[in-house]
Amino acid sequence: MARAVNFRGIALGSPLEFSNDEVGFQFFHRWIRDLLTSYQLQASIIGMEPTGHYWLSFARWLERNQFEAVLVNPHLVKKNKENRDNTPSKSDKKDALVIADMVKNGYYAPVRFHQEEFEELRVLMANRETVVKRLVSAVNQIHRWVDIVFPELRQVFKILTCTSAIATLRLFPVPSDIIKLTPEDVISGWKQFVKRHSGVRRAQLLIDLAKRTVGIQQATKAFRLHLSQLLEEYDLAQSQLQRIDEAVTSVLNRIPFAAKLLAIKGISTTSLAGVLGESGDLSGYTHGNALLRHAGLNLSEASSGKWRGQMVLSKRGRPRLRHFLYLITMCMVMTNPEFKALHQRNVQVKKLKKMKSIMKLLGKLARLLVGMARTGEAYNPAKTLPLAA
Repeated sequence: MARAVNFRGIALGSPLEFSNDEVGFQFFHRWIRDLLTSYQLQASIIGMEPTGHYWLSFARWLERNQFEAVLVNPHLVKKNKENRDNTPSKSDKKDALVIADMVKNGYYAPVRFHQEEFEELRVLMANRETVVKRLVSAVNQIHRWVDIVFPELRQVFKILTCTSAIATLRLFPVPSDIIKLTPEDVISGWKQFVKRHSGVRRAQLLIDLAKRTVGIQQATKAFRLHLSQLLEEYDLAQSQLQRIDEAVTSVLNRIPFAAKLLAIKGISTTSLAGVLGESGDLSGYTHGNALLRHAGLNLSEASSGKWRGQMVLSKRGRPRLRHFLYLITMCMVMTNPEFKALHQRNVQVKKLKKMKSIMKLLGKLARLLVGMARTGEAYNPAKTLPLAA
């Protein structure tokens, strides 16, 4: 749905509904030309809100056809929808008019597409998040299956996703399969999957526990089928995760400053890929504070007269970028000597609460990442921790 207003905010023409394909975009193009001619206007700005994924193809088409395309914040669209009619009603026609008003008032940001490497990272990391959710779901269901059918398996393997435990579930799905075997048979089966098996003592323990299990002993065919499908889902997710990680590593190797950032203790391939996929080229940021604002980690305050509210994070930005920046900061506080020392100083000397110290170090991390990307310098602990020099 499209609506048009002039620089005074007066609605022009009729609303336009068009399809999300080449035919619809050409229809939109003719609509714009007709409006420019009818109202004797010289230029146009096309604004849209980046909700869902439908705007991506349209924005690319506008760029190819040399239109000036901009984005408005969906949160602000919601806040401004009562400006004209003073009602909380919502419709596509009304939203399109609200967006047009916001563009007229200058409440927009230009559309900026990432370079190919950063766009690849964004797609890969979004895909990785989906695969990880499926993997966690499969693991949780395997735990549930074991608790119902063979809860004593936890006495043999503390971690049900270790290689030997998964091999046991593949070879001997239900306890009735195990009680017929000897320890040598169990070990022979383990050797198909692992070089260093769990030993005769653990094999005998598995058989003894299977004989006196309290797990359900009915509907074994259904439980076998359920477990086989869970293991198939587990294997598929593991395989897909490995392929994604390999692709992420390959893309990072093509980014000039990525190797220097990965050399910092506490920054992993996955976390750096998550940051770069959401932020784009860090060398394009003027300061680390710009990265914090993009992530929604800038501070906001509610105050009125003499009353001052509590300072909180605005969270008006990319949640996935906040997530990865926080993970990197926590990891560096635990493993990086400089960040660990800074955290201890904040807590013990400056008497900051631990979470406030983490947020302060998160800002330092943002400035560190942007600074290294802009200058191309290697990590220098002395600059991170001047007190140590």
